[in-house]
Amino acid sequence: MTGGQLSPPVLDVHGLSVDYLGEHGTVHAVTDVSFTLRRGEVLGLAGESGSGKSTLAYAAARLLPESAVISAGEVFFYPGAQQGQSGGASAPINLLSLSTKELRRYRWSDVAVVFQSAMNALNPVMTLGAQIDDVLLTRRPRMRGRERTARAHELLRLVGISSERIKSYPHELSGGMRQRAGIALALALSPQIIIMDEPTTALDVVVQREILGELLRLREQLEFAVIFITHDLSLLLELADRVAIMYAGRLVEQATQRELYQAPRHPYSYGLINSFPKLRGPRHTAVGIPGSPPDLRSLPSGCAFHPRCPLAFDVCQSVIPQLRTVSPGSEQLVACHLYDPAYRPAPPDTSEIAAGYQALVEGSRR
Repeated sequence: MTGGQLSPPVLDVHGLSVDYLGEHGTVHAVTDVSFTLRRGEVLGLAGESGSGKSTLAYAAARLLPESAVISAGEVFFYPGAQQGQSGGASAPINLLSLSTKELRRYRWSDVAVVFQSAMNALNPVMTLGAQIDDVLLTRRPRMRGRERTARAHELLRLVGISSERIKSYPHELSGGMRQRAGIALALALSPQIIIMDEPTTALDVVVQREILGELLRLREQLEFAVIFITHDLSLLLELADRVAIMYAGRLVEQATQRELYQAPRHPYSYGLINSFPKLRGPRHTAVGIPGSPPDLRSLPSGCAFHPRCPLAFDVCQSVIPQLRTVSPGSEQLVACHLYDPAYRPAPPDTSEIAAGYQALVEGSRR
């Protein structure tokens, strides 16, 4: 997104729901989720473990295990969307309606994935060069050997790996290098979308910072869009253009990183942001979210967050809140009855949410 103008959409998800079927009941991992990913945008998906963020992204790419069922929704991909074009310039394709054979045309070529564990994602008995060559030979059969080798060198240089490492095996690389190699493989066919599932979780903060800097540089250079999945909201506040917060399989807030940092609207978002210490500013008491996420096989009635919410009131226990804009003209969306004029005339400000959490902290000390 440049010049203050919105880029055209490259992915539209509408009403997506995903269930896992098992002997001990059905897990409702994702429920009625909608969002738009735009060309060149970094969209962050954040939430506690089990909130459904990875399932959502993998469902959009149709990479779910056999036990998962997409029970509702549509996923539209816009092939060839470019900066400056309208979203209708390319006819959208519903990825959920494609056959497995048809889907192969889009995987890796248009939608690629960087997995959390690079060591498990890379083939341990093939060199980096051989793995890149294998991708190019399979998906670009008209490329000559010299061209494939040149492309492999180019990809390694792009992600900050010396071309001398082209003959190295995964076990000969550090964790940071393996993660960079995973990004190089994802970039091999110049996709429009890269899904990154907690790619820096196992890395130290210095290497993490280097990889994220490299990612942003590549995004600016190549203009691909990113869905970045993490439980570390502080990371997304630096990295993402927009952030979507998930809780119990639903989106509860969606905003730009600036909006979310300055004024988180949902009590859950506020709790996440204020649960980690700040490096600057006056001292403050860290606020933790009480309790634990619900069992997705048996969700609470109404708002799933109400048993843990410091500002819950009667309607929260019976009515599921829908995403709505927090104010006219705002693009910040929140699923909370506190912002529904039918239930509350005036929405809360962050100080009221803070006071609610502070009361919980003081109550737990008694």
